[in-house]
Amino acid sequence: MKKLVIGLCAHVDAGKTTLSESMLYLSGAIRKMGRVDNKDAHLDTFELERARGITIFSKQALLEVAHTQITLLDTPGHVDFSLEMERTLQVLDYAVLVINGADGVQGHTRTLWHLLDIYQTPVFLFINKMDQVGTDREKLINELKSQLSDGCIDFGQPESTDFYDQLAMCDEMLLDAYVDTGHIELPLIREGIRKRKVYPCFFGSALKLEGVEELLQGIVDYAHLPAYPESFGAKVFKIGRDEQGNRLTYLKITGGRLKVRESLSNGVWEEKVNQIRIYSGKKFEAVNEVEAGSVCAVTGLTLTKPGEGLGTETAAHSPLLEPVLAYQMILPEGCDPRVMMPKLRQLEEEDPGLQVVWDEELREIQVQMMGEVQLEILQSLIRSRFGLEVSFGSGRIVYKETIGNAVEGVGHFEPLRHYAEVHLLMEPGERGSGLQFGAQCSEDSLSKSWQRLVLSHLEEKVHKGVLTGSPITDLKITLVSGRAHTKHTDGGDFREATYRAVRQGLMEAESILLEPYYAFQLELPEKMVGRAMNDVEKMHGTCQLARIEGERATLTGSAPVATMRNYQQEVMAYSKGLGRLFCSLKGYEPCHNPDEVIAMAGYDPERDVDNPADSVFCAQGSGYLVPWYQVKEYMHVESYFAKESEFIDAESHLQIPYAEERWIDPEEIDRILNQTYYANQGKKSLWQKRKKAVESYYRPPADLNKPKESQEEYLLVDGYNIIFDWPELKELAQDNMDGARIRLLDILSNYQGIRKCRIIVVFDAYRVQGHPEEAIDYHNILMVYTKEAQTADQYIERFAYDHQKKYKITVATSDGLQQIIIRGAGCALLSARDLKEEVIMANKQVIEAYQAQQTPTRHYLKDALSAESEQQMKEFLKREKD
Repeated sequence: MKKLVIGLCAHVDAGKTTLSESMLYLSGAIRKMGRVDNKDAHLDTFELERARGITIFSKQALLEVAHTQITLLDTPGHVDFSLEMERTLQVLDYAVLVINGADGVQGHTRTLWHLLDIYQTPVFLFINKMDQVGTDREKLINELKSQLSDGCIDFGQPESTDFYDQLAMCDEMLLDAYVDTGHIELPLIREGIRKRKVYPCFFGSALKLEGVEELLQGIVDYAHLPAYPESFGAKVFKIGRDEQGNRLTYLKITGGRLKVRESLSNGVWEEKVNQIRIYSGKKFEAVNEVEAGSVCAVTGLTLTKPGEGLGTETAAHSPLLEPVLAYQMILPEGCDPRVMMPKLRQLEEEDPGLQVVWDEELREIQVQMMGEVQLEILQSLIRSRFGLEVSFGSGRIVYKETIGNAVEGVGHFEPLRHYAEVHLLMEPGERGSGLQFGAQCSEDSLSKSWQRLVLSHLEEKVHKGVLTGSPITDLKITLVSGRAHTKHTDGGDFREATYRAVRQGLMEAESILLEPYYAFQLELPEKMVGRAMNDVEKMHGTCQLARIEGERATLTGSAPVATMRNYQQEVMAYSKGLGRLFCSLKGYEPCHNPDEVIAMAGYDPERDVDNPADSVFCAQGSGYLVPWYQVKEYMHVESYFAKESEFIDAESHLQIPYAEERWIDPEEIDRILNQTYYANQGKKSLWQKRKKAVESYYRPPADLNKPKESQEEYLLVDGYNIIFDWPELKELAQDNMDGARIRLLDILSNYQGIRKCRIIVVFDAYRVQGHPEEAIDYHNILMVYTKEAQTADQYIERFAYDHQKKYKITVATSDGLQQIIIRGAGCALLSARDLKEEVIMANKQVIEAYQAQQTPTRHYLKDALSAESEQQMKEFLKREKD
């Protein structure tokens, strides 16, 4: 049977749960429609959800329409539970975005639209509550086009010329089909929806079952059924527990099949599946096997995490939304925090919007979450599940920190019999980009295994900033250099060096304090707009008048969470219940009052013993501490910035003309050698007859008259070094290394045809077990793969040493250490940049020479005539004149 996974998303109170009830009822999955206000909705399975009338946890239900099995996932609509909704998006084939026809596009609707765009989820729209007075279909479709996308098309209209005109404007493929045939076939419309070019809109009332059947039929007709591979894969999107306390792992099968008692692994752990459950509301069916496209819950897995990939599936990236408020948890008297923490970890697994932190310094439990509604839900969950009555202190804002300039962080850890040094390039990232880690470090300075270890240490810890001790974000941290000791280095040394390098870089950098901002939509009577705009300005926010309809106005804008978090009560008070405020998390931006926040935090980074910025060096058999501001004076590896400037200077020096120096005669050389090198030789060495300088270093005059033999030119190219230095090849290598390799060989093959020198391109194959040295002719150049345990650097150095006298050798590389060795061997040197300029210049000269040869010349008819024919032409012309 065909399978689809559909998710319902909406702003709170848009009628999403009512729509799910009507879809289940019309498909025959349930016999009676439940209602939120009657507390009997099929998918509101928790008592807290029924009591409050909101969806807290995502649920699933099964329904069948036209031989298609649809797994319906109902997600929370309240902004405090946005993270629960976001983690469900990664397993959806399609989403249905429910919009309140009476209110139109609201603040949280735009947040949902942004998330659906990031996860590239195709969307159907259902505009609900169209039975209410004042709703205007045409006005709503225009609002959807202006605020969401021009691809929003009313699919409730007949397939007329106007309908095809609107579709054709969404995508070039659809336009070509419409121009050619006058209509658009169903498969093309499906493809347009799948590619997020077209967004079908259906109008109706879920409560009155109006328009719901059209929506269901539209999903069946226009949804593109996904194809799944044969090999097993699965995405974990949720962790939960049943009424007996059994841990449930919710996952979507994205390939192959899953059977009971089968082992699952993510590469680190391996566990067996005890039971497979297919849930529909509160009830479930235990099955022995599920196939690709199914959403199920399994028991027996204790180490899974939301976002994890199993089998062939890769892990999803971290959620974009994150908690912005922190509260101190006050435990009842006699409750040990050490007993409470494991229980809270269970809730943390189930609720992605909850983060539990133990503050060792304050000796208290802190919980971070999205908002106060979530706080009340957490309090009720702890009471019902663990029988404990907890309370919370006043909330505070979760601040973050970033940097405003690029710095190099250096960490050195060298107590006795330990050694590690790490250099990190820390650069500011775009707002909302989070932390990005990478490596651009030569294996000559630090082996790949140590590089991977450094990256794992960067990712394993929440790094604190130096202004308030808040977590850092929006940084790109790149490992650029380091050093290990062959005997004394172990993994723990690099952990210490990595942490200290991050900290040292932050101490040097220009730090910026960030705070969370709300994007808000404020609806209120028009006469109160002035008051509201004044309030927003006082809150250090920005706003604009979005629209005025009758006597009501709508303001949109953004403001700090710190100043706007309690503004809802104020709006209700001064508008006498006529105003409505909708807030959604916009992200982190520079703090509006950093000096005040830093002073209140009272954080001293130099006294934070858990996050030291100083480094440890060793001298005379004992380690000593070097302050962070002096580390770069003691470090063992050359600075990344210094190395970059040296390369620039070296290239500029190549352009300086050589100034000839004064020669000294052989007699003076003999005198210098006798006074220095041979001055301390004893009598035992007198028997050795030493050649004079004229004999050792100078050729006889007869040799000078001989013509110098011309040496054959060789160009040796370090293949991977050039690939990762030329931007266009580096970008190609990220997707297709073979393609980048062939592209480089083609470029050098053309270059050889111009320069007429012998070119050898060397690629590393030292990690391929048992690989012999392999030389392959590629057109007119030679491609070499090194043997096992031999790097490209070693091959080039050996070739240069063995043939320096026989050939004129030039080496192309930007590896600093290799450049020094090559210069020592007496060979010429080209950096990656120089080689690129040489290639461009050679190609340019060839083109110019070709164009010069193509200079047009005039050809006359008389030049091709024989003497006899030319004479006849002259006589003819003469007769014509006469």
